[in-house]
Amino acid sequence: MGKKFIGMFGKRALLAGILLSCTAPLSAYAQDAPKPAPVNAGGKWVEIDSQDQMTLAKKTRFELEAENFLPDSSYHKPKIEIFCENGKYKFADLVPNVKLGPPNRPGFWGQPQLEVLVRVDESHSHHGWNWLGGRSLSMDKGTVRELIGAKVFKVEFRTPDGPEIAGFTPENFSLDRIGKACDLTPKKPSSDD
Repeated sequence: MGKKFIGMFGKRALLAGILLSCTAPLSAYAQDAPKPAPVNAGGKWVEIDSQDQMTLAKKTRFELEAENFLPDSSYHKPKIEIFCENGKYKFADLVPNVKLGPPNRPGFWGQPQLEVLVRVDESHSHHGWNWLGGRSLSMDKGTVRELIGAKVFKVEFRTPDGPEIAGFTPENFSLDRIGKACDLTPKKPSSDD
């Protein structure tokens, strides 16, 4: 290899390094939109609004943290997340922040489900919630509507070590906020016990 080749290679490498160092912050800026600040949505509920950068869809997430920690939860309480887009309800999840037990029943379409016992105020009912890889459970819309108007909400579910109960205090949730963001209204609980 001649000195001319090494000199040309060095100049190209230097130029490539300069270009990469200039474009890296720009691409990082384009990908990392500012994180939206959570706001209180009444009681212990938090609302987080954002907008999809590609579709411009308005997204709203409501979160409610449990009152209790669960064993092996690694310092995170269970939480409920309600997701809405462009003023319509999309889905809601229970995120227990512990490993869930295996699914114990099939859903209508054969999807894996975990049976849970739900308490809404003084009413109790059993539900099959879709098992999402052992990390969360997809709640049914009827239970979500019961939750948003409740004072007490508890969920008993199975873990590898046995049953656990996550207790929530959903009272004082702004029904106006969730009505506008998700087109949801509360519903009185139905009981099967």
